[in-house]
Amino acid sequence: MSYPEALWIFFILLSGIIIVPGMDMIFVLANALTGGRPAGIAATFGIMLGGAFHTAFGAFAVVGFSRLVPQLYGPMLIVGSLYMIWIGWTLIRSSITVDPVRGLASRPLPAIFAQAIVTCILNPKAWLFVLAVYPQFIKPSFGPLWTQALVIGVMVAAMQLTVYGGLGLMAAKGRDAMVGNPTLTIWSGRIAGLLLVAAALFTLWRGWQGI
Repeated sequence: MSYPEALWIFFILLSGIIIVPGMDMIFVLANALTGGRPAGIAATFGIMLGGAFHTAFGAFAVVGFSRLVPQLYGPMLIVGSLYMIWIGWTLIRSSITVDPVRGLASRPLPAIFAQAIVTCILNPKAWLFVLAVYPQFIKPSFGPLWTQALVIGVMVAAMQLTVYGGLGLMAAKGRDAMVGNPTLTIWSGRIAGLLLVAAALFTLWRGWQGI
């Protein structure tokens, strides 16, 4: 698999994870509703900085460990792929909707930014994604580790900015669209699940070959 092909598969997996409603998305939407667009954007940039932390961890810790013990590379691909298939299958069968957000009062932007960083760093979905996926797409044959980490980091930040930042800018309108159209939200999650399963099956095949 070439480097551009690997990036496309990573992009599919990344898109499926970010567009599905979770802690990060709800945090951005809640602050956008209570504090307007500035609060939504502050939350988005905090989430992006938290995502940069995950990328650094995934590139230098998880991948570094897999290189120190090369025998783990194939099993890590298989375990990661099975995990992503499970997520995808869960999404295909699920009916995810976004419930109304209550209880947040407008707060200073620096406080929102700081809490967004903590929210993203502590997000279990993000940690599982890093542990399961990153070792599959950062390889010595693709070039220096730091450049690969930079490319993946930019992709993550760009996707977060597009999805979460877009919702933050739309604020109440974006929220109303998701709450008022549960069918669209449900099918978005199911389509994301299909993409995750397809990409994960490919990486599972690669992991099986690596054993």
